[in-house]
Amino acid sequence: MVLFSEKIIFTKNNKLKIEDYKNAFLLYLDDKTSEKGVLKEPKNLYEPIQYILNLGGKRLRPVLTLLSCDIFSGNYRSALDAALAIEMFHNFTLMHDDIMDEASIRRGKTTVHIKWDVNTGILSGDALMILAYQLFENYEGEVFKNIISLFNKTAIEVCEGQQYDVDFETKSNVTLVEYERMIGYKTAVLVAAALKMGAIIAEAEKKEADLIYEFGYNLGMAFQLQDDYLDTFGTKEFGKKIGGDILEDKKTFLVIKTLELASEKDKKIIKDLFSTNNKTSEKIDNITTYFKKYKVDKIIQKEIEKYTKKAFSSVSKLMVSQENKNILIDFSNNLMNRKL
Repeated sequence: MVLFSEKIIFTKNNKLKIEDYKNAFLLYLDDKTSEKGVLKEPKNLYEPIQYILNLGGKRLRPVLTLLSCDIFSGNYRSALDAALAIEMFHNFTLMHDDIMDEASIRRGKTTVHIKWDVNTGILSGDALMILAYQLFENYEGEVFKNIISLFNKTAIEVCEGQQYDVDFETKSNVTLVEYERMIGYKTAVLVAAALKMGAIIAEAEKKEADLIYEFGYNLGMAFQLQDDYLDTFGTKEFGKKIGGDILEDKKTFLVIKTLELASEKDKKIIKDLFSTNNKTSEKIDNITTYFKKYKVDKIIQKEIEKYTKKAFSSVSKLMVSQENKNILIDFSNNLMNRKL
C-alpha cells in the first residue's frame, strides 16, 4: 500500500491540492474496503458494499470534509473517518434509490440489486449505513456529540427529500418552492454536512461551522439546478444523455417554471407530451421549444447565480485567511464548470 507521504504532493505554500485530498481519501477507502477492512463473511453482504464503493464518482463529499478540516487548521487525516462515513451514507442512499427507481445502471455499471438481487441490495445498503455509524465511534467528547447530531439531522432530511421526490411522480401541481425544498434535502444538505463535519473535527467556532454549512448548502443547490439546466441545454462533455430528464418525465425546475408561465393552451400541450410514453428525440425537441419560448433557460441561470452568490457571501464572512477563502471559491468555480 502506498503511504500518504509518498502520494501527496504539497504546493509551495504547503497547502494540499484538491486532487491530493481525493488521493488521500481513495487510499483510505482502499485500505478500509480491502480484505482487512469491511470485506469479510458473509460475502454476499460485503461484496456488494465493496462493489458500489469502488464504482468511482467525483468523491465530492469526502473531499469537502478533508478540505474543510484543513481550512480550519485541523489535521485533515483526523477527518478521514468522517469523510468515509459520509461517502458510505451517500452510497447507501444510491443503493436504495436504485431499487426504488428500478434503475439498472449506476456510473456506467450494473446496479447492485440487478447484479445480485433486490434483497441483497436492501440488506447490504442497511449494513453500509451501520458501517458509516461505526466510523463515528472513532471521535470523542463534544466532537462526537456534534458530529452524530449533525449526521442524524442530515440523514433524516435526505430521506424526507427522497420521499418528496417520490411524491412528485404522482403529484400534478408541484411548485418551485416544493421542488427547491426537495433538492435541498435530497442533495444540498449532505454537501453542507460534509463541510461542517470537517469544521467540527477541526474544533472551529460554531459560527464558522455554521457559515461553512451555509456555503455548502447554497453550493449544493446551485450545483443541482445547474444539473437540471445541463440535462437539457448541456453538451456531450456533460457526460450524461441530453434530455434524459424529459424522457423520464421528471418534474425539474425547467418543467415546473414552464408550466407556471405557460398559457392554458401550451400547458395542455406540455402535459400531454409528458403523459405519453414517447422516448424519442422528438419529445425532447418539442419540450425544449417550450422551455425556450418561456425563457426558463434564462430564468434557471439566474437562480443558479443567486445560490452561487449566497455561497460566496458565506465564504466572505469566514474568519480564515484570504488564501483559504480562495481555495473554496476556486473549488466552487471548478465544480460548477464541471472540472472536478
